[in-house]
Amino acid sequence: MSEEVEVEVVCPSCSPKEEVPHDVLKTGQNIIVRCQECGTVHPATIERPKDVVIKVIISKGQDSISCINRMTTEDTVAVDDEIIVDDEENDEVYPIIVTAIDTAQKRVDSANAADITTIWGRAIDEVIVKISVHQGRHTEALQKRVHGGYEFVIGHTDRVGNVDFEITKIKKRDGTFLSGKGATVEAKHVKRIFADEIKRKGWSDGKTAWSMRGKGRSW
Repeated sequence: MSEEVEVEVVCPSCSPKEEVPHDVLKTGQNIIVRCQECGTVHPATIERPKDVVIKVIISKGQDSISCINRMTTEDTVAVDDEIIVDDEENDEVYPIIVTAIDTAQKRVDSANAADITTIWGRAIDEVIVKISVHQGRHTEALQKRVHGGYEFVIGHTDRVGNVDFEITKIKKRDGTFLSGKGATVEAKHVKRIFADEIKRKGWSDGKTAWSMRGKGRSW
């Protein structure tokens, strides 16, 4: 933990269900963190997930591709999930939809990554990017479906449904964070985007897009 300066954990004040970035103030047995969204200082439990390597068979047109994907013990995969396969051996990235999952015992509909022997999937051109939009003392989780080559730029604005937001930070699939204005990441390499909502007038009664939000919205 001595080198950890930033982690993602839930905040009891502004985001009790959705993990948000925190600064680590104290390491050791009793970890203390400060929420970057609302400034709340609180203790946290940070567990280090273990890496697992999983064989993935990808159907792409008439061809099948066999590759290796690295995941962690905190990952769960289910049939119909859309995931990114980062084949380190061939330096290729494939967005796929999961069609079958094999464990040592049998074929299943879902499993923890640690129990999976093979993932079967179909290549797709689009990926779903998770976006945590911060507004005041609240954070809402949204999703945006885009082409794998779609670029997200820190400091630029984007939209999901009726919610406009400015991108403030990007977590890449390799675990690194980018926060400098102008930094650009393609959607296929994005783990999560953090953003601030841009409030705007929607109607004459002065309601904002945020105030009219609906649950589970995505675009």
